[in-house]
Amino acid sequence: MEIISIIETAKGETPFQKWTGDALFQKIKTPTERPKSLVGLRIFPQSPQQVILGFGGALTESSAYVLSLLPQEKQEEVLFAYFDSSEHNYTFARTHLNSCDFSLGNWVCMGSPPPPGSDLSATLEGFTMERAKRYQIPLLKRAQQAHGTPLNLVLSPWSPPAWMKDNGDMNHGGKLKKEYYSLWARYIARYIKELNSEGILVWSLTIQNEPEASQVWDSCLWTAREEAEFAVHYLRPVLREEGLEHIKILIWDHNRDRLWDRVQESLSYPGAIEAIDGAAYHWYSGDQYETVQQVATAYPDKLLIFTEGCIEAGPHHGAWYSGERYGHNIINDLNHGCQAWIDWNILLDMQGGPNHAGNYCDAPILADPANGTIHYQSSYYYLGHFSRFISPGARLVPSRVLGDWFPPGIDGRLHNLVEACTVRNPDGTLVLVVMNRSEAPVWYQLQFEEQTCWYINLAPRSIQTVQMK
Repeated sequence: MEIISIIETAKGETPFQKWTGDALFQKIKTPTERPKSLVGLRIFPQSPQQVILGFGGALTESSAYVLSLLPQEKQEEVLFAYFDSSEHNYTFARTHLNSCDFSLGNWVCMGSPPPPGSDLSATLEGFTMERAKRYQIPLLKRAQQAHGTPLNLVLSPWSPPAWMKDNGDMNHGGKLKKEYYSLWARYIARYIKELNSEGILVWSLTIQNEPEASQVWDSCLWTAREEAEFAVHYLRPVLREEGLEHIKILIWDHNRDRLWDRVQESLSYPGAIEAIDGAAYHWYSGDQYETVQQVATAYPDKLLIFTEGCIEAGPHHGAWYSGERYGHNIINDLNHGCQAWIDWNILLDMQGGPNHAGNYCDAPILADPANGTIHYQSSYYYLGHFSRFISPGARLVPSRVLGDWFPPGIDGRLHNLVEACTVRNPDGTLVLVVMNRSEAPVWYQLQFEEQTCWYINLAPRSIQTVQMK
């Protein structure tokens, strides 16, 4: 096994610094040189795990609006930075059906119920994509053009129209009225076909964004059984009837803490195994990676997609911990069975919006439209250490950080500070991503099975990608 390159991003240093050829010996030592090391990293390349499908970000109305306010060359720079194959090479995207909180306000494609006496299971009179065509669809098209091939697009509803719900409001939770289940399924299918007519293909569909959250913004409550019932008796039959049977249906689309419980309950519904293709989840409940592993182990033939995560409470301009939080989550999600990882908004303004409910958040690129500038955050660089080097179709390779005691750490616990994941790309190369959250440099002992191959230097507060063949 030979090291091809080492790429590293460290706090205060130039992002994506690269060492190749003879310069590699600035970062590595052979086993005979044996520097002092408290960290081992063991890789098990003979035991491949799940396929990694790719990485991406969310194309919301807010991101599209902020992008439209920038000078043309900055707009192109943002799209190139995410979607070009020489940059982040995003192959996935997520967007909303109707409005979400990262929209300029509540909106729907059908503002009024069908006329009295209409067939409530079929009538879509007055359906229009006018609002989606203003900002959202142009961004979807431009992202696809920047990538060069269709993206794997995940479509998620935040709320049906207010008139379909028992609280008469797109916000504040509420539930979809049972008499509108069929019409809502047809509404979703119509939205997908309208996107198709614009040259935008939908890869998968989540039934509901965060179905256990009653928010002050667009939201709707669904039980696990209701999601399964809707998928089995309404959504899957309509998709099949409309020639959209290839679209994958994902359940949950909420936090890790309840992932196992909800998936287990939904998939126990009669017919759900056939109708539902997998589950989506978010990070806002914390590090419950064991639930990801439970689902991956119990349902190896189902998709398991991370669909949303961001740093909340407004923008965190210039912070380094935001990137480290991304690195921590991606490493652990992949190590526990996740197959694709999709960030939240690709672009927001310096307030962390716009957000029609004031739910401001961070984004990997922040824009200052008044000055025509964009600002790359640490999360952008940390994301790139995965998406730039892990190719779609890669297989996770088990790896393990060895050691316990780590004096430079706040609590002295190594596993809170040094984390890693490894994949084998379709071309046979191995890619190791390792992160050091401590304030001290680390020499880690890289082993294949139990044989030490190299000692590699890892800077303080850094993330590093090692390419091997």
